[in-house]
Order: sequence, then structure tokens, then C-alpha cells
Amino acid sequence: MSTVAIDRPSQHSKPVPKLFTSWEKWGLLLVVPYILIFLVFVIYPVGYGLWLARHPDSYERLFADPIFFRTVINTIVFVVVAVNIKMLLAMGLSGFFLNTRWWVKILSVVFILPWAVPSIPTILSMRFMLNPEWGVVNALIYRLTGLDGPNWLNDPTLALSLSMLAHIWKSLPFWTLILLAGRMAIPGEQYEAASVDGATMWQKFCFITWPSMRSLFLTSTILSMIWTLGDFNSVYLLTGGGPADLTHVLATLGIRYLRLDQVDLSLASIVVALPLVLPLVYFMMKRLSK
Repeated sequence: MSTVAIDRPSQHSKPVPKLFTSWEKWGLLLVVPYILIFLVFVIYPVGYGLWLARHPDSYERLFADPIFFRTVINTIVFVVVAVNIKMLLAMGLSGFFLNTRWWVKILSVVFILPWAVPSIPTILSMRFMLNPEWGVVNALIYRLTGLDGPNWLNDPTLALSLSMLAHIWKSLPFWTLILLAGRMAIPGEQYEAASVDGATMWQKFCFITWPSMRSLFLTSTILSMIWTLGDFNSVYLLTGGGPADLTHVLATLGIRYLRLDQVDLSLASIVVALPLVLPLVYFMMKRLSK
């Protein structure tokens, strides 16, 4: 009698793994809207802008505009001066706000208000206050000295300096809070031991605070430089790029060309800013990866 062999599944055979688990499917479902938004509102506008700015003659016309080179110089000065002053002040103020006295806590609430309130009304208020004819600042100068105040926003150097001052005033509280959080993470026992050894305040900063805060400070400085390069409000709302387009930075130069109906130059001015932004982004990501 012939026997028929019947194949039976082996007891040791492994189940076929699923392509996605249920949690991974939910994750993909939740990520899809973000990907679509990123493609529509980031990738497409950037790609379309690069496509419009692909013509070499746009850059020839851009480089031939004397306002462009003045703008590049303004941008470098704005970033170097504003960021360094802002971060040094933030480092010093972060130590001050470690004080636990009650009036320091009240002062910290007032200090954070410039960062908390919207940029447009606050900077426009500063512009009205600096008006040479009926502004509050010149009216106060005349009342105290009997002299007319300067024409604040009609001098390019003074106007750019005031834009940097507005930027520092607006963003200083944020970076002070970041560095304050870093200081609070330093164990207090280190300062107590240094006090027992007779260390001065400067020695405590050099040998305890700075080694603990150095990485955070440098990372914050790089991030602040990236954000400062894109700061549109501090210049455009206060000076409008004037007088005579001499206070523009790269973040506001594109608007000047758009108002002149020169879209290709507007996009080209954004593209030429990438050599300043991309190295900072690279160093930022490199530090974060560590």
C-alpha cells in the first residue's frame, strides 16, 4: 500500500514578521500631515525660489547695486555687535537673577516682558518715541536741557545702532533665561567648597561657572547668530531700511526689491545669504550631535 506524505508545518518555523507594527502605523499616520505641510510650505517655496533665482544675470545686477554691499556690511556689523553684546549681557544677568531675594524675583518678571510682548507694537512704539518732531525722547531732552534732540532715524549709523539696541532689548530676556537654567544646573556644593578655599567671585566664574556653561554658551551663541541673520522686525519696523536704504540688512533687502517689482533680485538676495547661514547651521548641528 502506498503512503501519501503530508507536509506539516514545522514546529520550529518562525512567523512571518509584519512590515509595520500597529504603533508604527499610527506613527506614520500622524507624521503624514507634517510631511505634507513641510513639502507644500517649505520644500516647494524654497525650490521655486531657487528656480526663479537661477539666472546669472540676476546676480550680476545684484552685485552691481551699491546698496547690496552696504547691506552685507550692515548685516555683518549687526550680527557681530548685537550677538556679542547680547550674549555677554545674558551671561552676566543670569548670575544676577540667581539671587533669591524677593525684589529680584519681581524684577525678573518685569525683565522678561520685552520678550513676551509682540514685536510689531513694541518696535513701532520705539519708532514713534524717536520721532524728531513730536517724539517722547526729544521732548524730554528739550524739557531737561532746552536743546533739540538728534534726528535719530535720519542718520544711518545712529539708526542702525538703534536697530541693534532694539534687537538686544527684545531678545536679551530669552537668552538670559537659557543661561540661567544652565547656571541652576551647576551643583551648589562646588561654590561652597570654593568659598571655603578662599576663591574670589572671578575665580569661581573662571574655574566653576565657565567650564560648566561653555558648551551651552557657545551653542546658544551660534543659534542666536542664525536667528539674528533672519531678524526682520528690528530693522524694518524701526528704520524701514532708511535713510536712503542705508540701514538694510539681508533679512530686509528682499522687501526693497519686491517694492521695486524686482522679484528676481529679491530672491537672489536671499540666495546669497546662504553662505552666511549654512556654515552656522552646520556648526550648530555638529555641536548638538555631540
